[in-house]
Amino acid sequence: MPTVARIPLATWPTPLESAPRLAVALGLRPEDLAVKRDDLAGPAGGGNKIRKLERTCAEALGAGADVLVTSGAPQSNHARLTAAAAARLGLGATLVLEGEAPDGDRGNLLLDRLLGADVVWAGPVDAAGLATAVEDAAGRLQAQGRRPHVVPFGGSSPVAARAYVDAATEIEEQWPGLDHLVVALGSGGTMAGLVAGLGAGRVLGVHTGAVTDPEQTVRGLLAGMGVDAGPLRLRLDQVGVGYAALTEPVVAAVQLAARTEGLVLDPTYTGRALAGLVAAVRDGEVRLGERVVFLHSGGLPGLFGHPDAARLVG
Repeated sequence: MPTVARIPLATWPTPLESAPRLAVALGLRPEDLAVKRDDLAGPAGGGNKIRKLERTCAEALGAGADVLVTSGAPQSNHARLTAAAAARLGLGATLVLEGEAPDGDRGNLLLDRLLGADVVWAGPVDAAGLATAVEDAAGRLQAQGRRPHVVPFGGSSPVAARAYVDAATEIEEQWPGLDHLVVALGSGGTMAGLVAGLGAGRVLGVHTGAVTDPEQTVRGLLAGMGVDAGPLRLRLDQVGVGYAALTEPVVAAVQLAARTEGLVLDPTYTGRALAGLVAAVRDGEVRLGERVVFLHSGGLPGLFGHPDAARLVG
């Protein structure tokens, strides 16, 4: 796999921490579970997207860009970290977000504004409509004499996904011989990189509803990386009625992590990922005595912007 240029935006490796009380609560042995703390990576609240942005920002600087343009949901962690990376590198940031402007900024939106990003509301669009809105925003910037660089939805591209091949190497060095790595599957790049680095048999992706076809999304990224991974391990049972929904299994999972390990998860991504791990242990897909890594991909600011966040405290 070819080397990809990157520009440092965080300190690596991130910690791998044991989680014995959470492990026991899940039905595992205390020594069976560790948490990869990518929520501690980088600026403005951290998260998995910063690994990918190290690559996409290197592409942008190499192309002579002076403004990053990207897209996402209203509480997009990727959009927030794109704004942070742009600020650190002296670039502008334009964030094209689904839906209409809310009455007030909170969660990731508040940080987007604080970081100096311009926010464009695309209205109630589908994926194709959002992509068109991004093209329109980039075109307006070009007409103003700017040099925009479009960062893909979720920051996920074959180039960016290679960042999680590096993360896989980190994890193997920190805890050799793991049996399972559990990760939230959003735009697919994080899972694709981990599958490329660890093999499909060890990576369990928990679908969050961010894309309509999670398997083909991950496979497309792997193909772009030149990787034929074989069968993927996916759980599709934690989406509920949709991406923005907060389900009871996710409420229980977020509470469990907080009250056993002081570990705060978000309702959209990491909460679903842990709910998926709970279900995998219950179903026998993950068994007592097997070594499990849970990837904490960040997302804390999104918790404060979620309309149902109060449900998390009962």
